Amino acid sequence: MKEIFDKISAECSRITTQRYSTSFSWGIYLLRKPLRAPIYAIYGFVRFADEIVDTFHDYDKKYLLDKFKKDCFEAIEFGISLNPVLNSFQKVINEYKIDHDLINLFLDSMEMDLEPGIYSNDKYEKYILGSAEVVGLMCLYVFVNGDKEQYEKLKPYAMKLGSTFQKVNFLRDVKADYQQLNRNYFPNVSLAEFSDYQKEAIEKEIEEEFKQSLIGIKQLPLSSRQGVYLAYIYYKSLFAKIKRVKADEIMSKRIRISNGHKLGLMLDSMIRYKINVL
Repeated sequence: MKEIFDKISAECSRITTQRYSTSFSWGIYLLRKPLRAPIYAIYGFVRFADEIVDTFHDYDKKYLLDKFKKDCFEAIEFGISLNPVLNSFQKVINEYKIDHDLINLFLDSMEMDLEPGIYSNDKYEKYILGSAEVVGLMCLYVFVNGDKEQYEKLKPYAMKLGSTFQKVNFLRDVKADYQQLNRNYFPNVSLAEFSDYQKEAIEKEIEEEFKQSLIGIKQLPLSSRQGVYLAYIYYKSLFAKIKRVKADEIMSKRIRISNGHKLGLMLDSMIRYKINVL
């Protein structure tokens, strides 16, 4: 029976999430149980596409990404894929009737990473939309479970949260992106001469997005609010740590939050959630 294969596929997406991201794994754990597998499936899909463009340097990345895209839409059309991560992803797309344009926008942004370069303002916004904002919207489809009115109400906040997380990632990974992958996502910024002034300007933009994102988190259904809030807290803590260091320091090392610190943040966020102090 295909049910067994679907369970194996869901398990593969869960393992993918847990191996690649402690932060998101713990956030997903605080979602109500029915929401966990769908969000694991979305993360697994996103993670695999990202791996193609970020790490498969000894292979034909364009071919692999094109094939991944073709296999993805065939899986959605036929309701099955022998790639377990795509199989669990198609199930979520079909079950929650997620707009296929969101998938295309995401894969378009991954394709942008195939050709490293300096980003203009327009290219930067396009990349943020495809790589982050639409992922927030895919998750929102799951969180509202078909409630179109609630989806439209929360859509701007979900996009803002995705954007916020991505921009924090850009700052965290700026060394590897620039030195290893020859990427510079920040428009009008020379990473060869990255200054504290430029870093502070980026941080100011991120701070405002954090504020806007929290407004939306507070309006999420109870089934998803606590898990999303924990992810928000993790990124807010990482961002605070990044803010405390100079520009030359983040160009020399990757800033991290230890698992012990994450556990403390998780316990603190659970207490805040219980007493309704978000």
